[in-house]
Amino acid sequence: MRQYQISLCLLLNLLLSFPAAAQPNLPRLAQLDVQHYTFKLELSDETDRISAAAAIRIRFLQALTSFDLDLVAPGEDGKGMRVLAVLEGDNPVAYRQERETLTLSPEPATQAGEERTFRVLYEGIPADGLIIDRNKYGDRTFFGDNWPNRAHHWLPCVDHPSDKAAVDFIVTAPDHYQVVANGIQLEETNLDDETKLTHWRETVPLPMKVAVIGAARFGVQYAGDAEGIPVTSWVYRQDREAGFYDYSLAVEVLEFFIKAIGPYPYRKLANVQSKTRYGGMENASNIFYYENSVSGGRTEEALIAHEIAHQWFGNSASEQNWFHIWLSEGFATYGADLYMEKKYGREKLVERLQSERQQVIAFANRKMAPIVDTTVTDWNALLNPNSYQKGAWVLHMLRRQVGEQAFWDGLRQYYALFSGGNALTTDFQRCMETASQQDLEWFFQQWIFRPGQPRLEVEWDKPRRKRLRLKIRQLQDGPAFRFPLDIQAVSTDGATSETWTVEVKEKSVETTVKCKFEPGQIILDPDTWLLFSK
Repeated sequence: MRQYQISLCLLLNLLLSFPAAAQPNLPRLAQLDVQHYTFKLELSDETDRISAAAAIRIRFLQALTSFDLDLVAPGEDGKGMRVLAVLEGDNPVAYRQERETLTLSPEPATQAGEERTFRVLYEGIPADGLIIDRNKYGDRTFFGDNWPNRAHHWLPCVDHPSDKAAVDFIVTAPDHYQVVANGIQLEETNLDDETKLTHWRETVPLPMKVAVIGAARFGVQYAGDAEGIPVTSWVYRQDREAGFYDYSLAVEVLEFFIKAIGPYPYRKLANVQSKTRYGGMENASNIFYYENSVSGGRTEEALIAHEIAHQWFGNSASEQNWFHIWLSEGFATYGADLYMEKKYGREKLVERLQSERQQVIAFANRKMAPIVDTTVTDWNALLNPNSYQKGAWVLHMLRRQVGEQAFWDGLRQYYALFSGGNALTTDFQRCMETASQQDLEWFFQQWIFRPGQPRLEVEWDKPRRKRLRLKIRQLQDGPAFRFPLDIQAVSTDGATSETWTVEVKEKSVETTVKCKFEPGQIILDPDTWLLFSK
């Protein structure tokens, strides 16, 4: 949910950040701002068809005779949501449903600045978004899986990361299900011998990509508190012991990020074994992990750290549009790196960074594209090493560029400014420039908006008069990258070494350094601070 009326400047910024193919839906972002959703859902063991009602409170930014919500209509296979009625109070509202759009035409027309609530009554079999399936033990389950914009397969909404709203889920289901959702639980009542109602409420505005429910035969355990935030584990009943052990790691992970970044943005954290199609899905205060994340061996500690980092970066401080997804995925990837460094030491960080570097290089060999790639039209294609591993590497190199104190100051300032809102890469850049008192335009342009990374070669001559001449060449196509490069010389017997830092700004750089021994080996970037290939 946006906090302020969109200005002309911000609207222009939005328009420029989307490709032409995506722009028809953009005017809606300047027309309305959803404040609150209440979704009443009825789940059944007899059918995959859900019966539902959505109450949607909207603040209008313009006078409108009609406006659009996102909702997938039934297709040829019969899957999709069929609208039965739209009401404002007790009064019917004219509507039209087409493919993925629900158009409402209220009477009277809306006025700028007013808030109005509409109820959409609907039913259908979700084609996507709500996964109704059997888990690996054969038990029937229901799991929301909304990323990137699949919420509107089962929920009428504005399915875009820049529109945030508070949400209530009121779920009626057979009484053998436990239901988990965003926020805190307000009610759990057995309505009769067969049916249970569960009500969850999240008052912090969320993008719809992370607003979900899960219903299954769970084992549920309170794992502990992290700075006053209750942490729970929700696992398949057959995985009770192993799952409780594995997911209890979340308490110390949450404590790390609260201390490192700032207050946790929600009132609880549930860690849930699920049928998500992803390894993990960072649903706000309600993280879903893939089924086999439970092993009893705590093998997914880094995954847990990644998804918990998202609660700050991606959920609270969200990317303004999908092209800037690195502000979510790159931050969560490096967040996990930082957690692992804190717990296990620098060696673990280096191990992870070296693996991430290889993934970035391999991806660049297949597709040369910048991190912010505005040519993409399939949002799932953005789930690639540029968004994750290269994004993490950018943060790691930025950490060196600005220094430890300024890096953490800038990261915290960015979160403080954009928590509950949305940001673009330029917003993060400005925060880091303020914290470091450096002009970082060149840094962000070459690492975020330019494809690839430097490919390096080094030559050296035998030292003369204790002077060693080094020649560094950038072999990649295109202009030079700019970076500090650490170069380490190791003696022929391996007993002695010395390291120098060279500021590289051209495709070919020669420098002479003092060296008291004949090198048997020259090592580039011995401390793992630079993203490059050889």
